[in-house]
Amino acid sequence: MITKADALAYHAAGRPGKIQVVPTKTTRTQRDLSMAYTPGVAEPCREIHRDAGRVFEYTGKGNLVAVITNGSAVLGLGNIGALAAKPVMEGKAVLFKRFADIDVFDLELDTQDAEEIIRICQVLAPTFGGINLEDIRAPDCFAIEKRLIETLDIPVFHDDQHGTAIISGAAFLNGLEITNRKIDEVRVVFSGAGAAGIACANQYLALGVRPENITMVDSHGVIHAGRTERMNPYKEAFARPTEARTLADSLVDADAFIGVSSAGIVTPEMVKRMAPDPLIFAMANPDPEITPDAVRSVRQDAIMATGRTDLPNQVNNVLGFPFIFRGALDVRARTINEAMKKAAVLALAELARRGEAVPAVVKRAYPDDVFDFGPNYIIPKPFDPRVLLYVAPAVAQAAMESGVARQTVDLAEYERRLEEIVGNLTNL
Repeated sequence: MITKADALAYHAAGRPGKIQVVPTKTTRTQRDLSMAYTPGVAEPCREIHRDAGRVFEYTGKGNLVAVITNGSAVLGLGNIGALAAKPVMEGKAVLFKRFADIDVFDLELDTQDAEEIIRICQVLAPTFGGINLEDIRAPDCFAIEKRLIETLDIPVFHDDQHGTAIISGAAFLNGLEITNRKIDEVRVVFSGAGAAGIACANQYLALGVRPENITMVDSHGVIHAGRTERMNPYKEAFARPTEARTLADSLVDADAFIGVSSAGIVTPEMVKRMAPDPLIFAMANPDPEITPDAVRSVRQDAIMATGRTDLPNQVNNVLGFPFIFRGALDVRARTINEAMKKAAVLALAELARRGEAVPAVVKRAYPDDVFDFGPNYIIPKPFDPRVLLYVAPAVAQAAMESGVARQTVDLAEYERRLEEIVGNLTNL
């Protein structure tokens, strides 16, 4: 168990914080300085001015992502503001580097104005190869991401939405396979109608869940046809004719529960009334909507997933964003589209069910786990180096096939390059 003192000491020890900027060229001699700065730096400037595409050859733009927040919806901490959000954004930068060798500038914006955030991102865009929006409250996050996708020619990705949707989507597909269900027949209840909940529901629709089989519940009850309290256009899209008004009502005979809401809101009695072999993804952090022990007290047939590292089937966004951006950056994609997201879902699901022995590094990181595809292993672990080799090529291929890539890569050669990256990352 990590204590407050442990966490504070970790972040304060040595050089404060978790990231630094490191030069990639030597600067030991007069000639080095003449090349790095004046007069040598003028030559790449002239080339980029002549041909904007050359920026990827002469600068770090193609491997640089901005992690941007205003601190309005940080983890389970709420609206703690830009400054207090900085440790989380530095942590995000560490994960980008550790798992995909992507460089990051974290930018904490001291504003709650969505239009101001949009404008700041637009004027900063030439610096970056992509933008990862993080911990921005709904519904602002929807509007911000939409406008930036429409106006910029680099990938923009709000991880609180799509990361959770992609990882849980992969787990969901594998859960359906284990329980022999057809995706167009399952009834799914979503608890939480913020950024993650809306994105998960949209992703599940894209995977094949029928709209009439989705029930969405927020803190004011079921989002039903005719409801007017605490609605917005994003919730309205999931308003269905139903007699259910509470979460308990909705879970009767439901095949799956997808929770991105609050701790402890699901009771064992609710779980009892779900369909046989239910999928229960209780992903509230740090404490889930219901614990695995509470589920096991009434059901032995349930497949559980949570957001916690210390429990099986962790839905952790680190399985998504580093590898999705890696694939997008390496083909210089203009956006991250639905085809690329779906490719990431399918690649993650395939890796878990391949039946291959997991690498030794994974077994060392999780010594008490069993890695046989089944109820306790439906998604890969974050430390599995194969995730990069599966997800990044799938995303790159989808970008090329859907027409959003600026350049093409030979996938076999690309996978060899990724294997070299994996080898280098093991030392971080």
